Amino acid sequence: MSLGSVHAVVTGGGTGIGAAIAHVLSAEGARVTVIGRRMAPLETVAHAIGGLPLCADAADRTALCAALAAAREHYGPVAIAVANAGQALTAPFDRIGQDQWRAMFVANVETSFNLAQATLGDLRAAPAGRFVAIASTAALTGYAYASAYAAAKHAVVGMVRSLAREVARTPMTVNAVCPGFTDTPIADEAIENIAAKTGRSIEQALAELSAFNPQRRLVEPAEVAATVAWLCRPNSGSITGQAISVSGGETM
Repeated sequence: MSLGSVHAVVTGGGTGIGAAIAHVLSAEGARVTVIGRRMAPLETVAHAIGGLPLCADAADRTALCAALAAAREHYGPVAIAVANAGQALTAPFDRIGQDQWRAMFVANVETSFNLAQATLGDLRAAPAGRFVAIASTAALTGYAYASAYAAAKHAVVGMVRSLAREVARTPMTVNAVCPGFTDTPIADEAIENIAAKTGRSIEQALAELSAFNPQRRLVEPAEVAATVAWLCRPNSGSITGQAISVSGGETM
């Protein structure tokens, strides 16, 4: 149990990558609070790991701070904060409305910003405070028909790199993990959209997404979670300000 019994918070912790992260942090000894917008999946994860489920939208600063206050009462100060909450939108650039553009920044940037700022005092004071944002390979390159999502994830990486420099003289580290196309509900939705818009079969649409990865497969949520766990360990203190690609070699 390399994390001891520190308090870890994971937003978007009810499904997909967030749930996998909650499981691995718990397995390494952390006491885990999972936060999300739907209580049912949060309760499923929390029951499996003996964690604390709290319902809040990470984009709502007031609601998130209230959830964090309840989490601190239960488990104490936060030592690990993982900003996993996010959404994806695909559309041709000339068809993206301003509301859709802003929604991508709220769902992906503001959720990360809110968690980072709301836990910063705890993380700076912790013996080995860790903030990890789940970004995307879209934060490292460009994707056609995903400009709003890519722009938002680029902003997340920019925030991570800047904050890492601000806190570099403390034991806190700040990093981003950038998965390629991962076997999650978001990927399922993307596959369904490709099939619906192009007339391809689900199998053909899956193959199209998998082709972005030189290994010709979707990344597994557990692989992303393992990278997060590595960054959160006390002996990873020299790794900060990084955007680590978990993508089978898609980005290098």
